[in-house]
Amino acid sequence: MQTIKAAVCRAFNEPLVIEDIQIAPPGTGEVEVTLDAVAICHSDITYASGAWGGHLPAVYGHEAAGVITATGDSVGGFQVGDAVVVTLIRACGSCPSCAGGQPTICETPYDSVNGPLRTADGGPLDQAMACGAFAEKVVVSHRQIVKIPESMPKDVASLLSCGVITGVGAAVNAAKLRPGQDVVVIGAGGVGLNAIQGARLAGARRIVAVDMTEEKLEIAKEFGATHGVLAHLKQPWKAAFKALGGRGADAVLITVGAIPAYDQAPRYLGRGGKAIMIGMPHSGDMSTYEPVVLAALGQGVVGSKMGDVVIQRDIPWMIDLYKQGRLKLDELISGRWSLDQINEAIEDTKTGSAKRNVILFDRG
Repeated sequence: MQTIKAAVCRAFNEPLVIEDIQIAPPGTGEVEVTLDAVAICHSDITYASGAWGGHLPAVYGHEAAGVITATGDSVGGFQVGDAVVVTLIRACGSCPSCAGGQPTICETPYDSVNGPLRTADGGPLDQAMACGAFAEKVVVSHRQIVKIPESMPKDVASLLSCGVITGVGAAVNAAKLRPGQDVVVIGAGGVGLNAIQGARLAGARRIVAVDMTEEKLEIAKEFGATHGVLAHLKQPWKAAFKALGGRGADAVLITVGAIPAYDQAPRYLGRGGKAIMIGMPHSGDMSTYEPVVLAALGQGVVGSKMGDVVIQRDIPWMIDLYKQGRLKLDELISGRWSLDQINEAIEDTKTGSAKRNVILFDRG
């Protein structure tokens, strides 16, 4: 077991604690990745608040990039020295979901409490989301990682691990947008901006962003939105209809976990439209809608986990788009912080003004 530094959650709704932890060497099918960067996702914050339960103590963090520094046996051709992104999608590759091309909903359970992490005194430590990337190193399945160009900045690459693939994938894979269709994206945060990018890449005719502030709507337009609607209007869907030329959307992408957004989402839809559920409300939260309307108008509601991506297919595609200048990544980074500053970075993320804050590790 090695000793590394990590930001540990010891109590929900309390600051993370920087401390030494132990990490096991990689086993069969696993790799050790020494991290250069990890982005802070709202899912990490929600878990750390206790909204979804879970074991404590825990190490969160799941949007990471670094370099492989050790491997177990049977790691699919990965080698020490490879630059990679690390995702939370720990797919077994052989269950019905994986074999059917849906690795984001792999059916094989993973015991993260009895994974590679231990506290300094050898006690159990949850490797949350099968990553535990608020730490100097991770040990993960080789199916969770994808090679990236050595020249690609790791802080930029880390964004591909969750926020980018979730947003772009929701538009392309889940909504299956076609050229000429109209889209409403509720929420212009990290995932929402990427859903807007995905809609643009798919050839959407008009893309309406819905958010609480004019500032965020202006940012949404920089990423491809054609129109903006303030969410606090009495009936924001009417403004969206007007922006779409008097019709409802072919798809509404809900990228926030706020229940009012879920309640209102079907109202933005046109005939045959689909609401794509991306944002994650707290456990126990309930939404309501009028099902007879969806039935009468042939509408649907679809859940999308991690953009329904196949990371080995979709991340290289997105890297290529980035290199061509067709996918914005650098512009998504709001701030760069050290591991010692992680609680400040989390508080900044909670304000809602940040797109993505990234923790950089000092490997000197």
